[in-house]
This record gives sequence, C-alpha cells and structure tokens, in this order.
Amino acid sequence: MSHPTKDAAQGSGFRGRYGASPLHLLLTLACFALALYAGIRLLRGDTIGVAIWFVGAALLHDLVLLPLYSVTDRAAQLIFRGRTAAAGGMPRASVNYLRVPAFVSGVLFLVWWPLILRQGGNYTAYTALSADGFLARWLLITAGLLVTSGIVLLVRTWLRLRPERDKARARERARKATK
Repeated sequence: MSHPTKDAAQGSGFRGRYGASPLHLLLTLACFALALYAGIRLLRGDTIGVAIWFVGAALLHDLVLLPLYSVTDRAAQLIFRGRTAAAGGMPRASVNYLRVPAFVSGVLFLVWWPLILRQGGNYTAYTALSADGFLARWLLITAGLLVTSGIVLLVRTWLRLRPERDKARARERARKATK
C-alpha cells in the first residue's frame, strides 16, 4: 500500500504536472531545436522549390502510395489468412513476416531510387564512386530480407508446433504400447 503523502508529493511535482521526467522534456526540446535548425538551413536556399517538393511528396503519398500499400497489405492479409484464420477475421501475425521486409526494402528504395533507377546524374562526379550495381544490390538485399524473414517464420512455427508434435508422438507410442 502506498503512502498518501508520497502520492500527493508525486502528483504536485514536475512529473505530476508534466507527465514525464525532466529528461524527456529536455530531449523533446532538443529535437524541436534540431528540426528548427534543419528547416532554417533547408529553406535558406530554394524556398519555393522545397515547398513544391513537400507538397508534391504529400500528394504522391496520399494519392498514390497510401492506396497502393493499403491494397497490397489487404491482399497479403487475405493470402496469409488461409483456411486457419480466426472466426473474428483478425489478420494472422504471419503477415508481419512479409510486411517488415517489404517496408525495409521500400525505405531503401525511397532513399536510393535515383541510383537504383540509374537517374543518379552527377553521383560519380560528386563522390568518385561508381553508380553501377545499385539495382542488383537492392534486389539482393530485398531477397535476403525476404529469405531471412521466411526462415524466421519457419523456425518460429516449428518451435510453436513442437509441443503438439511431441504430444502426438507420445499418444502414438502409448497407443502402440497398449496393443
């Protein structure tokens, strides 16, 4: 049982008023300061171009990408639901073994798409590195992510079903022993 004066002291202190520790507030303010600094530096050059880029990115996301990955996710849920789906229609957790590698691959594509699609322009001039091979590397990383995710799914399924297999074997041995 807690002490009444201790609870009252916690409620009237910084944590009681703010809802978190002072370190949380400090880190939040530091993040806002960093974002403000980055925004000022970003807008210092081509302000109109940056604004057009942000509006275009928002429209591309909301009008193209969101419907695309929503439909893709629904299709994956239907594929993984299969015959053993719960009656409530809840998606099975196994769909996450497709979602995670697809998300990581999508983020990598968004970051490196100019080089993956060979639209790098002056990449070699700026970095003195070759822009060749990004498509092959991205495809290999995507395949590796999907294979790794599939292996993890198989191992977790095997470990989850092992007690059931052991019980079935024990029942079979007991049945054979009674004959």
